Amino acid sequence: MKNNVKAIREARLMSKSELARKAGVSALTVDRVERGEVCRMETMRKIILALGFSLEDKNKVFQNHV
Repeated sequence: MKNNVKAIREARLMSKSELARKAGVSALTVDRVERGEVCRMETMRKIILALGFSLEDKNKVFQNHV
């Protein structure tokens, strides 16, 4: 699944582990999401919010998703 998680995280000077901690997921999960692997809707929601976006801005983080 195409997403901008890595680019946004790096632009915010945030480490994978910091994003994982803020989102309440594992660093391994963040790594998988950044590689474009499929993840649960709840995981996407947590990452969007942890990056400082509102759920209305989800398409800025995850493209072509519901």
